[in-house]
Formats: sequence, structure tokens, C-alpha cells
Amino acid sequence: MAEAAIPARTDKSLFGFWVYVMTDCILFATLFATYAVLQVGTNGGPSGRDIFNMPFVLIETLLLLTSSFTCGMALLAANKNRIRQVGAWLGLTFLLGLSFITMELTEFAQLASEGHGWWTSAFLSAFFTLVGTHGLHITVGLLWLIVLGGFIYRRGLNEHTMRRLGMFSIFWHFLDVVWVFIFTIVYLMGVA
Repeated sequence: MAEAAIPARTDKSLFGFWVYVMTDCILFATLFATYAVLQVGTNGGPSGRDIFNMPFVLIETLLLLTSSFTCGMALLAANKNRIRQVGAWLGLTFLLGLSFITMELTEFAQLASEGHGWWTSAFLSAFFTLVGTHGLHITVGLLWLIVLGGFIYRRGLNEHTMRRLGMFSIFWHFLDVVWVFIFTIVYLMGVA
């Protein structure tokens, strides 16, 4: 039995998506390199050891990693054509992602209120840029999730919504991998 050919439009959109993911890899690699160089530039101010609240950051990390699990469960449910389960798992993914971004904004506000804003030192400038860029990506992912949920609700699980769900899942897992690096390099190594 011959396999159906993948439409050219799908090929192009999938290729474009992977090009985007690769450019994000370059962006984050550049931000990590910048952070590595500037982390010692405290200008006589605090270092990560002095300002990071590790229990708080650990909760953020658990929220985001759990959202990766729920996103994966949504994809598994979609593969079994269980649309209600897809909606429930995506809703949970959204809530966990929203909780993560709320905690990140709380952390930023707390640091700024204590006088540790991005303008204070090269270290904090690099910290806010790297972590803030990740947070911006999470926010875009949450918006994407809302739109994706609307598509699935209106159109059901068809070839197009499955492709979109697959791309979203890759994007969301990519952000979790980036966060694991942020947690390790910025937070864990920052308090060591």
C-alpha cells in the first residue's frame, strides 16, 4: 500500500517551524553566552547567591516540568481521538504555564523592589534578559495555546489541528529544556 504524499504546504510550514526553533536555539545560546560572561559583573552589588530564592525557583521549575507532562498527555489523547481529554490536558497545561509566568513576574517585581533591577549591574542585566526572554516565550506559548484550543474546539481533531498541536508540543518542550538549562546554569550554579 502506497503512503499518501504530504502536501507541499505542510512540508513548508513544518520546515519553517523547524527553522524558527533553530533560530530560537541560536538566540538562547547567545543569551547564555552573554550571561556566562557577565555573571561576574556585579558592580559591587549582589550575586545570585545573595538574591535567588531557591525554594521559590524550584516550585517554578516543577510547575513548568509538570506542564510539559500535561502537554505530552494532550498529544497522546489526541492520537487516540479523545477530544475532551485533549481539552482537559491543554487546559491544565495552560494553568501550569500561567502559574509559572506569574511566579516569574513576582520574582522580577520582588528583585526590583529590593533595588536589584536590570539597571543595577551587568549580572542583573544579563539575568533579566535571559530569564525574561524565556518568560516572553512562555507568554507567547500561552497565547498560542488559547488559539490552538479554539481551533480544536471549532474544528475537532483533524490533520491540521493535529499538526498544530504537534508543533505546539515541540515548542513547549523546547521551552522546558531551555528552562532546565536556566535552572542549572543561572540558579543552581549561581548559588553554589
